Amino acid sequence: MKNRLTCATLIAAAFVLISPGLVWAEEAAGAAAQIDTGDTAWVLVSAALVMLMTLPGLALFYGGLSRKKNVLSTIMYSFFAMVIISLQWPLWGYSLSFGPDVNHLIGSLDWLGLKNVGFGPNPDYAATIPQQAFMVFQMMFAVITAALISGAFAERMRFPAFMAFLVLWTTLVYDPVAHWVWGVDGWLRNLGALDFAGGTVVHMLSGVSGLVACLMLGRRKGLGSEPMIPHNLPFVVLGAALLWFGWFGFNAGSSLGANDLAASAFVVTQLSTAAAVLSWVVAEWIHHGKPTTLGAASGAIAGLVAITPASGFVSAIPSIIIGLVSGVVCYAAVGVLKARLRYDDALDAFGIHGVGGTWGAIATGLFASTAVNEAAVDGLFLGGNAGLLGKQFIAIGASWGMAIVGTFVVLKVIGVFTKLRATDEEQDVGLDFTQHGEDAYADFVLSASSFGAAKATALKSGSER
Repeated sequence: MKNRLTCATLIAAAFVLISPGLVWAEEAAGAAAQIDTGDTAWVLVSAALVMLMTLPGLALFYGGLSRKKNVLSTIMYSFFAMVIISLQWPLWGYSLSFGPDVNHLIGSLDWLGLKNVGFGPNPDYAATIPQQAFMVFQMMFAVITAALISGAFAERMRFPAFMAFLVLWTTLVYDPVAHWVWGVDGWLRNLGALDFAGGTVVHMLSGVSGLVACLMLGRRKGLGSEPMIPHNLPFVVLGAALLWFGWFGFNAGSSLGANDLAASAFVVTQLSTAAAVLSWVVAEWIHHGKPTTLGAASGAIAGLVAITPASGFVSAIPSIIIGLVSGVVCYAAVGVLKARLRYDDALDAFGIHGVGGTWGAIATGLFASTAVNEAAVDGLFLGGNAGLLGKQFIAIGASWGMAIVGTFVVLKVIGVFTKLRATDEEQDVGLDFTQHGEDAYADFVLSASSFGAAKATALKSGSER
């Protein structure tokens, strides 16, 4: 009997000792169960797809649109957007964009250097994926936004100025607006403005900022007096195709899960893009008499841009309408408005991203549907809700205003310390030579001794135009 009591006592004592461990193990298992492997895999793949949009997608698209003497410098804009923002974002950009709110305007620095950003979920943003997966997905959005701007001032901004621009513009313009729209307690989010995947934050900001930058830097030397046509249309088409492919990660990935909303966003992205290609090419055919490959590629980007803010809120037929309108209005901005106003948006960053993103935000207010996304409200055409459209216009005004003022200030500050614009002589030779000492289509990299001779030859012959 005594032995039985002793055994029972020992068993009870052991249970008492290990029971906290069992509870902790159960709690840990519960915490681990919050991470959904399918959602996590989809978001990580989507982050990789958005990276592919910048490199090589945008790099090839913009590189092919530039002249051959500037192709490497144009590609370097996209390449270094990836490099610089990949460091800025985890150090302080993510904290400013998504960190704990400060007065509804900016995130705090509580997450500086990814402090307090672990591998568990953050229910405020995504309850089924690690927070670092969300962080790296959003990083790729910041990267491509900065890279998109370069299309407006390509072939004339000096590389040191561009590097400074990447850091300052992303910190002072992109990060605050990302917090306004997507951050917990951001004022536009609290207002109820809708932007599923970046029409306000990515496309309007980049397009309007690009317009300000190209106006401040002035027109390229020789514009209007010498040909400035794309030097490699296969590059352009390949880049556009990679952008189209990667955009499924951009839009469908913004569901932050492998779910029905991701499927819906995937479908409407495809439909809008196809519709925009058709309407752009038809508009061009009527206006200029021939359908072009460049027009088809540009139309695809226009459709992708326009559907971005609406992709998580609209169904199939509205997405086709959004694409059809986008192809026409973006073609008008690129083919008519730019020529009449004579601003030098070199690779049409404003005409496609600024104009297309603005139309997409308006279209969200027209066609949003709670049947697609319960987190939305029905738009004007589906529920008679003019209030949502008004909120969309407020978001548009805030984004345009921040882009205009912020970009102007950033470029003025940079201009105090270094020259923004390449000299006329540097533009004659080409930024590949003058900024990087390279030739995209030569079998060598220019050494310091050969640089002067190559420069003199190029100036004399005028062949690098």
